[in-house]
Amino acid sequence: MTDVRPTTEAEGVLHTLFRSDLGGHEQVVLCQDRETGLRAVVAIHSTALGPALGGTRFHQYASDEEAVLDALNLSRGMSYKNALAGLDHGGGKAVIIGDPETVKTEQLLLAYGRFLASLGGRYVTACDVGTYVRDMDVIARECRWTTGRSPENGGAGDSSVLTAFGVFQGMRAAAKARWGEPTLRGRRVGVAGVGKVGHHLVEHLVEDGAEVVVTDVRADAVERVTARHPRVTAVADTDALIRTPLDVYAPCALGGALDDATVAALTATVVCGAANNQLAHPGVEKDLADRGILYAPDYVVNAGGVIQVADELRGFDFDRAKAKATRIYDTTLAIFERAEADGIPPAAAADRLAEQRMAEARGPRTPEVPHQSRP
Repeated sequence: MTDVRPTTEAEGVLHTLFRSDLGGHEQVVLCQDRETGLRAVVAIHSTALGPALGGTRFHQYASDEEAVLDALNLSRGMSYKNALAGLDHGGGKAVIIGDPETVKTEQLLLAYGRFLASLGGRYVTACDVGTYVRDMDVIARECRWTTGRSPENGGAGDSSVLTAFGVFQGMRAAAKARWGEPTLRGRRVGVAGVGKVGHHLVEHLVEDGAEVVVTDVRADAVERVTARHPRVTAVADTDALIRTPLDVYAPCALGGALDDATVAALTATVVCGAANNQLAHPGVEKDLADRGILYAPDYVVNAGGVIQVADELRGFDFDRAKAKATRIYDTTLAIFERAEADGIPPAAAADRLAEQRMAEARGPRTPEVPHQSRP
């Protein structure tokens, strides 16, 4: 047997897990199934409030280390998101490494489901980038701790519906804090990314009377929105969008949307969008505040989806889940008020509130058996 010697990349991953600011996760598990080609990472950040809940992302990463880093970042964010959403769940996230367009198969998803089932309910999964309701239906055949399933299979269906609704509630709160009225009527809102969540957000904005400008890397996504809403205009790319005169900028694609160059170029005075991990690095939240830009923390306003899938564990009731997602408006306003009172950016205020709830928790809870599996 040949010795397996650590590589620079492996050493980097271990340093991240144990000795960096991203460390402190309760559990990080790697999975490989050679027959199906499955390679996955599940990161459980915290179970202080209950079983970890977060989606599975299927993405072609530049390296395995990048995949681990993404899982760590996203799972930590889920702990904070679930805490401020008032859920009895900790934070977790999973990534499957590979191009979903070429490597995703039913057998791979079933193998992944068996892997998740071996965790015994410490992690509850759902949809994310690259995974869909139909995928959750397959995974659920092997793992009962699967949410985001189709209604015909006892699930809540597409969680992007309430994700967009929650972002809209957060945007209303930002409008109230910035302009005194909880409406986007007459405001120009730029939406970057009109995929699963973004196109639903456009629906709410148009209905509310906003002037909407969109962009997306996929031309068909833009065409779908503009065909349905002829008054919605489109620009070539995100760079063009942020330089367009806007009242609100809504990043709704992948993370890292708010970097130094973007913040410097923004014309909007409010940022509120659906994307996870929008702040490219620490300090961006202060740069936004210094420019007079009101930032609605992403993990607060985009919690509608996780509220929806969490309700599925109780036997899904859309009206009940929507009522809870409506409270994102009040939570966002409370964060703005806390930020002003403490003289800190809203992102820091949100972190403090989430950390307070997690600190008050008494420890791990027994994994909840999904409603459909109960006797």
